[in-house]
Amino acid sequence: MASATAEWLTPSTRTELIENLVSGVDRYNPSNVGILEDYLYHQIRSGEYDCLANLAILKLYQFNPDLYNPDVVVNILLKALTAEPFPDFNLCISLLDDRLPNANTDEPDPLPTLLPILMNLYDRLHQCRFPAFWTFYRSEELESLRDNYTIECLGFEDAIREVAARAVKATFTRIGLERLGSYVDLAGRELEAWASKQGWTIDGHVVSIPPNPDNQIESVIIRENVKLPQLSKVIAHSQAK
Repeated sequence: MASATAEWLTPSTRTELIENLVSGVDRYNPSNVGILEDYLYHQIRSGEYDCLANLAILKLYQFNPDLYNPDVVVNILLKALTAEPFPDFNLCISLLDDRLPNANTDEPDPLPTLLPILMNLYDRLHQCRFPAFWTFYRSEELESLRDNYTIECLGFEDAIREVAARAVKATFTRIGLERLGSYVDLAGRELEAWASKQGWTIDGHVVSIPPNPDNQIESVIIRENVKLPQLSKVIAHSQAK
């Protein structure tokens, strides 16, 4: 967990330029929004992720409503979905509460329509309702989201599968192959190859997950040593009441 937190704070893929922007007062300079937006689209194309840099964009939009770009916001939220169970999505949402309407009236703002959809997807992920997530994600209602946004986000579906994998590793030692497939929207050889890539073994219709600190039940014995003088004080105090 410590290494994951360190990577979240300072991703190994973050350049020195972005580090200086994110870590210093320049993150409040509106003239730098273009650099941060370009970095976001680099993340979209490469599969990399930098939450703090993306939060800096939303903070600039909050301070400078004229800079607001709805497509950028949607892409930031999509990247944040893949970070579950980290609180990235909620952190992003918290910076949208006071957002002003899009100043560009020539183009409709897609965010009012897409935001409830993205929050619905997040709720299903957060509650580990993975089959429900995939059913909704594949629905006709989300065709526009898939065709206009997630198709451009390299590895988005695989990143969501990693969210499911983290939950499975923390919960199961053995899980049915069909059930696992419903969690990651895979079947047949694709599912078997994906499970093997995770380091899991398949025996018939059952997938075995190696032991880890989260999926092992260990009894804990707690012993307290209370000395007689301490006990006498407790008894005397209770009697005084």
